[in-house]
Amino acid sequence: MSYLFTSESVSEGHPDKVADQISDALLDHFLAFDPDSKVACETLVTTGQVVLAGEVRSDTYLDVQQIAREVINKIGYTKGEYQFSGDSCGVISLIHEQSQEINQGVDRGKKEEQGAGDQGMMFGYATNETENYMPLALDISHKILQVLADLRREGTEIDYLRPDAKAQVTIEYSDENVPVRIDTIVVSTQHDPFDADDDKMLAQIKKDVVGILIPKVKAQLPEKIQALFDDDITYHINPTGKFVIGGPHGDTGLTGRKIIVDTYGGKGAHGGGAFSGKDPSKVDRSAAYAARHVAKNLVAAGVADEVLVQVSYAIGVVEPTSIFIDTYGTAKVDLTDGEIARRVRELFDMRPFAIEERLKLRNPIYLESAAYGHMGKTPQVVKKVYESPYNGRVEKEVELFTWEKLDRVDEVKKAFKL
Repeated sequence: MSYLFTSESVSEGHPDKVADQISDALLDHFLAFDPDSKVACETLVTTGQVVLAGEVRSDTYLDVQQIAREVINKIGYTKGEYQFSGDSCGVISLIHEQSQEINQGVDRGKKEEQGAGDQGMMFGYATNETENYMPLALDISHKILQVLADLRREGTEIDYLRPDAKAQVTIEYSDENVPVRIDTIVVSTQHDPFDADDDKMLAQIKKDVVGILIPKVKAQLPEKIQALFDDDITYHINPTGKFVIGGPHGDTGLTGRKIIVDTYGGKGAHGGGAFSGKDPSKVDRSAAYAARHVAKNLVAAGVADEVLVQVSYAIGVVEPTSIFIDTYGTAKVDLTDGEIARRVRELFDMRPFAIEERLKLRNPIYLESAAYGHMGKTPQVVKKVYESPYNGRVEKEVELFTWEKLDRVDEVKKAFKL
């Protein structure tokens, strides 16, 4: 019997994502001026206020208030009527120095002996149902909101959009776990006040979402995915009605509250640790990226159609305590999942410092990951410039989304005789 599976995404203007982006902007600035910085930054945003907290050990000093304001303005919170804007909000910093008791378990005489920054388990996942090896429902949800943000910034085809938004996509699957059709699409978008009555307002928003937004999203997808869009899709557009009050004025936002949006939309598994604001010594982040890198290369190499990778650590300990593989019965090799896991352990060095080096994680590469998912994006090399009244100007060429590279496929094929 066929079944339904749903994933959601949230826009860059969603309060929790505003918080994530501020935390990662702070992290990037610390790493730009001092690559050895140890950072764990949390952000809270609410009506007219931003609170920064956390622990930092760094040789650099930053104007954290100004960095937060720049992020907020770039997202689009620039108007007084939003009750939250980068130019007028208050910014309170409660950031303090990292505990030496934590640091002594991480830093060692030899960098390759660096211990894990925390205990815990991290997961990576990949599936061949999309070209970027991401779950389809989440991939479409992200694209809906990215296109919606483009339309908001352009302001020509739809001129009433505000930054806060959410999307949700439900896919119908066959008994063979193959996507058959899109069953339901939910879009809730913040908007300017309308002069018309509420019914006319909602009718206009639905007309624009279905007639302008969705065709643009569909055009970005491969033909086989476009075929899943039919005339029987159920649309819920702003189902609660008016959505003028939004963003941090409508809801308090916190760093790390969208961990499922950030990863696989409910597919696979999650260890519970958030990403944003954490430097790569925190395995919550770096090992999750490394596990995605492993899973994606395994699926791309043809080891299985779908792979879940779990890795676990003890704080201050160099070697992972376990590596687990689940292929959900889709393995294409004559090996058990346990045997695949042992081979993965031989192929991929999962010690914290090895992960940092392999994926080039001690660079200012994190702000771009803080909205529309940390996984599934295209690796690229960009030049970034950071300026500070205390540290001068730094220009760096960095590689984004290294954990998405298919750079180990040939090695995996050789190891698994594919």
